Amino acid sequence: MPDWPPISVIMPVRNEERHLAASVGGIVGQDYPGTYEIVMAVGPSDDRTEDAAAALAAEHSQVRVVPNPTGRTPAGLNLAIAASRYDILVRVDGHGELAPGYLRTAVRTLQETGAANVGGVMDARGETPLEEAVAVAYNSRLGLGGSSFHLRKSPPGPAQTVFLGVFDKARLLAVGGFDETMYRAQDWELNHRLIQAGETVWFTPELTVTYRPRSTLRALARQMYNTGKWRREVIARYPETASLRYLAPPLAVAGVLAGTSAGLAGLFAQGPWRLLSLGWLAPLGYVGALAAGIAALHQPMSGGARVRLPLVLAVIHGAWGWGFLRGLSRAENPRLSGD
Repeated sequence: MPDWPPISVIMPVRNEERHLAASVGGIVGQDYPGTYEIVMAVGPSDDRTEDAAAALAAEHSQVRVVPNPTGRTPAGLNLAIAASRYDILVRVDGHGELAPGYLRTAVRTLQETGAANVGGVMDARGETPLEEAVAVAYNSRLGLGGSSFHLRKSPPGPAQTVFLGVFDKARLLAVGGFDETMYRAQDWELNHRLIQAGETVWFTPELTVTYRPRSTLRALARQMYNTGKWRREVIARYPETASLRYLAPPLAVAGVLAGTSAGLAGLFAQGPWRLLSLGWLAPLGYVGALAAGIAALHQPMSGGARVRLPLVLAVIHGAWGWGFLRGLSRAENPRLSGD
C-alpha cells in the first residue's frame, strides 16, 4: 500500500491508571507509516487516570484528551468519534495492548475485505496465578463459550462480532454509532446492527490485542454478573440472537439451585418424596462436567493457575448465569428509567 490512510485511535478510558501507559505505548510503538491520532475520552475515575492521561498527552503530540462526564463506555466512544479527524477508526481500550504490526494489518484487512469492521483475538494474559487462571478461562470454550475472538485458532472470515474493532467511520455513523443505552455489550450490539444493515464484520486471527483480566475474584464476579445482566438485555432487544452458548450459564445455575434445593428437601422427606434426593445429581453433574472440561484443556499454565482454575470457572459461570436470571432492574435499564 503506497498510500496509507490517516487513522484515528479512539479510547474510552476510566479507572485505567495501572495499564494506560502500556496501552498508549503499544499504539505509539507501532510501525504504521501513515498519520494517526489518539483521542482519549476520559471519564471520572477513582484513581489517577485523569492525571495519567494528561501526562501522556503532554508527552505524545498524537494524543488528545476529551472529557466523558458520564464515564460510560458507549458515551466515551461516541465523544471520541465526534472529536476524531480521520475516516478510519481503531478502538483500543485502556487495558489493552496492541500486538506489533496491528495497525498495518487492520487497515490492510479493512480495505481488502471491504468490511465495515474488522477485529481479531482478545489474547488474555495474566501476571499473577489468579489472573493467569482467568486468562486461561477466557481463552477456552469452557470459560466464555468459544467466540472466535477468544480462540487463537479460529479461521478468518465473517463473524457476528469481533474484539474492539477497526471501523469505516462513515458506515459506523450510518447505523447511528454506539448505542449509549447499552452500558455493556455495546460492541456486540453495534456489530449486530451493522450486519442487519447489510455490512460485513470480519474476523482475522492476524490481529491480536493483549487483554489484562480482573485481578481478584470479587472483581471477576462483578464483571461477569453485570455481563450476564446485559446479555439478557441484548436478547430482550434482539430475540433472534439467543443461543445455547449464552443460555448455558443461566441454565446451569438454575439447574444447580433447583437440584440442591430438591436434594436438601429429600434429606428430610418420607416415602416417595425421598426421590427428591436425586436432585443432588444436578450439582454433582456440574462438578463432573467442570472436572472433565479442565482435564481436556491443553493450554499451558502454572501450577498456581491450575489450582485456581476450577474456582475461577465456577465464578464465571455462576455470576454470569445469576446476572442473566436476574436481569436489569427498571432503575438500571436506561431504556425504561429515562437515564
